[in-house]
Amino acid sequence: MLINISADWVRSPASIAVMNALTEGYFVGGCVRNALLDASVSDIDIATPLLPETVTKRLEIAGLKAIPTGIAHGTITAVHDGTPIEITTFRADISTDGRRATVAFTTDMKVDAARRDFTMNALYADSTGEVIDPLGGLPDLMARRVRFIGNPKDRIREDYLRILRFFRFQAWYGADGIDAEGLAACSEMTEGLEGLARERVGWEMRKLLAAPNPAPAVASMAASGILARVLPGATAQTLPPLIHAETEAGIEPDWRTRLVALGGEGADQLRLSKHEAKAISILTHAVREDIPLPDIAYRNDAGLATGAALIRAASTASLVTQDQFYLIARASASVFPLKARDLTMAGFDPGPNLGEALARAEAAWIASGFSLDKTALLAHALNRSA
Repeated sequence: MLINISADWVRSPASIAVMNALTEGYFVGGCVRNALLDASVSDIDIATPLLPETVTKRLEIAGLKAIPTGIAHGTITAVHDGTPIEITTFRADISTDGRRATVAFTTDMKVDAARRDFTMNALYADSTGEVIDPLGGLPDLMARRVRFIGNPKDRIREDYLRILRFFRFQAWYGADGIDAEGLAACSEMTEGLEGLARERVGWEMRKLLAAPNPAPAVASMAASGILARVLPGATAQTLPPLIHAETEAGIEPDWRTRLVALGGEGADQLRLSKHEAKAISILTHAVREDIPLPDIAYRNDAGLATGAALIRAASTASLVTQDQFYLIARASASVFPLKARDLTMAGFDPGPNLGEALARAEAAWIASGFSLDKTALLAHALNRSA
């Protein structure tokens, strides 16, 4: 039975230009998988039996830009009118150390497919969109069954990050239930995670927690001891009620909120960006210290205040109320009306006391629900500083 992908990107100008230039190329991996699941496709990848130097030559003859983004592993990025498409020569793994592989090029698609992680990722399609399934992974994809190619332990030894990818793919693409053989292999080989770069672990956790409902996958991680390895002290118990609260409120998933809800002391091990780490620190502190939602929204932003509200609701098996959303929206849009020059013009001497008076006035303003006007705040600041 022939299956064809009818997604727009198959016949996009960039895809046509690159495929025509190569004459021997196949769409592969995530773009094929997602198209068959009617999910969005963000990146287009092509696999080819052509050697990298041949790929480069053919692209340049066709007037396309060729960038050697991963030449050691056979990857060339073609650019057509600003649209990048990665092209990688069919490969076989010669040796691996659990983080990276030494590869050899091949002309055999089945060999190339066998080195991939999951059966649903070993699907190809030709330039017309006709699907090619060298390893029989299509039934797994249609059943939304996340299954390692061949022996799960062998695949994990090639790259221990595949342990986390197993749960991420389960969260995004898996049906109810999880592959028992894959789960057992992940549970037995958790020590391999220790050798991974923290940035790679952090990236996988971001993507996992951004799934519409990662709770079942994270619960499996917890039960198998993997969650504790990645985020010491974390627990999966708050995640289901948090996701329920998000759904009821119509809130889009925020992986930062979900990470804080898991708890533990491991977030600093994920090598997050400074901006991400600061946001998570603020949210963690706000939840632990029970800081009022308007304070969080005013001093930071509505997103963090909403996250705090959701985590609190989840911890009490309740929902965020409309009144809470109103308070958050009002606080985040509020601008403190009193300035330092207002106090000096009223006769207040410059110095440390001025800053303290402003801070007290601002605290009173927040406590009033942002209702005190400039005149009332000035009187408050002057009276309190006397």
